[in-house]
Amino acid sequence: MATKPTSSTAATVKSAAKLGVGTLMIMNIVAVVSLRGLPAEAVYGMSSAFYYLFAALVFLIPVSLVAAELASLFPYQQGGMFRWIGEAFGSKLGFLGIWLQWIESTIWFPTVLTFGAVSLAFIGMDHVADSHLAANKFYTIAVVLAIYWIATLISLKGLGWVGKISKIGGMVGTIIPAGILVVCGVVYLATGGTSQMDFHSDFFPDFTNFDNVVLAASIFLFYAGMEMSGVHVRDIQNPTVNYPKAVFGGALVTVLIFVLGTYSLGVIIPAKDINLVQSLLVGFDNYFKAFHMNWFTPVIAIALAFGVLAGVLTWVAGPSKGVFAVGQAGYLPPFFQKTNKAGVQKNILLIQGGAVTLLSLLFVVMPSVESFYQILSQLTVLLYLIAYLLMFAAVIYLRYSMKDAKRPFRIGSKGNGLLWIVAGLGFLGSTLAFVLSFFPPDQIAMGSNTVWFTVLFGGVALFVILPFIILACRKPSWVNPKSDFVPFHWQKDPQSLALLKAAEEAYEASESAKEATASPSSTTGADGK
Repeated sequence: MATKPTSSTAATVKSAAKLGVGTLMIMNIVAVVSLRGLPAEAVYGMSSAFYYLFAALVFLIPVSLVAAELASLFPYQQGGMFRWIGEAFGSKLGFLGIWLQWIESTIWFPTVLTFGAVSLAFIGMDHVADSHLAANKFYTIAVVLAIYWIATLISLKGLGWVGKISKIGGMVGTIIPAGILVVCGVVYLATGGTSQMDFHSDFFPDFTNFDNVVLAASIFLFYAGMEMSGVHVRDIQNPTVNYPKAVFGGALVTVLIFVLGTYSLGVIIPAKDINLVQSLLVGFDNYFKAFHMNWFTPVIAIALAFGVLAGVLTWVAGPSKGVFAVGQAGYLPPFFQKTNKAGVQKNILLIQGGAVTLLSLLFVVMPSVESFYQILSQLTVLLYLIAYLLMFAAVIYLRYSMKDAKRPFRIGSKGNGLLWIVAGLGFLGSTLAFVLSFFPPDQIAMGSNTVWFTVLFGGVALFVILPFIILACRKPSWVNPKSDFVPFHWQKDPQSLALLKAAEEAYEASESAKEATASPSSTTGADGK
């Protein structure tokens, strides 16, 4: 967490806890990868790899490259999405971007925590009873809220706690289980196990079946979040170099985990029996039964639940911090700017917790845990994709409006052609996923289509309009006098220009001091990687 300024120069770039490449890469992987998504794609068998690779080409890679350029373009200016979009299109659309990122993460919490509840349900040895418990709405609500509020309490301790638990939880609850799942699949086939997935089926999906395309559109959400660490740019050691490294390393590991993990799940569970919520745990359990290791299912269930906690921690701390920094600059009432002794945005976290609690009550009106999971996932996709569309447009606009600005990381060494290809692919891919996400998938019993369309259209309209209502009520008194928020480059008034110059000088002085005092052993990051 960045320290508060102690003088009128304001924009110091000191940080109480610096994140190294290894920690940030694992935080990125934890933020992006959730093994809960594997069953949704395992339904497609061999063609699932096509969806993963296609989405990586038109979404994950563009997001990673664009985020790396934008983060390096504004290495000392906080705000994340707000900064990137606001520098291009003004503060209103910038506020919309960071707002949507925060709101979508709030809506996303119940879906990922549902997976955590299912994981904990499988810590018993009677897996028939475990399955019934996992499908129980009241059990799920109780566990969802318990895990979320534990994550919130940890987040209130500060970024140091979040980084440590996210790193450990990411390894124990995501990366290691993914490796175990892949190894189980390989060993199972090598020892004569019968595959439930036809390895001779088509790699390319049947595009004549529109329902397949609709459900597969949710894969874009699997890859969302690689840019989220941009709000921590001031907490990263040597961000212009280490941020792109962490992003690309995380992207590569992400694709491998998804493709190999999905195939491993498809090997052990018939496509017709796959349940979006429970099948990951059932897959592990089937493998362990085949290896006469039934006792290991509760262990993996606890590990997966811990991974969920780590992922939630990363997202609780990320977007809410971006909204807090923006709020201090005068875009939110003083109530949202309150911090605790650790400097953590306590009121924002509490408001977020209240929203998560209310959303969890949707279990009551949805026909099943699975349908609740899917409809909130789709709403999350829609809101996040709006922010991504703005981000892709912003990076192109800024290449022309700030063509002479220093870019330590640049898409394409010369000219703007490669940028148009990369950002254009991302924009078109996001637009396609946005349109498809409004259609209800036939593979899942969603109950009334009226509920589906009401939640999606009503939710998108509500959450897009709300930030503009907030801005319409904005008052000069909302600006926190202690805020060290760096002005936008297009703000030409004398005070903004002075603050911008002071911030740039402070950043350059800090970087020069680091270069002058750094030794080979001290430039690799706080985690020694």
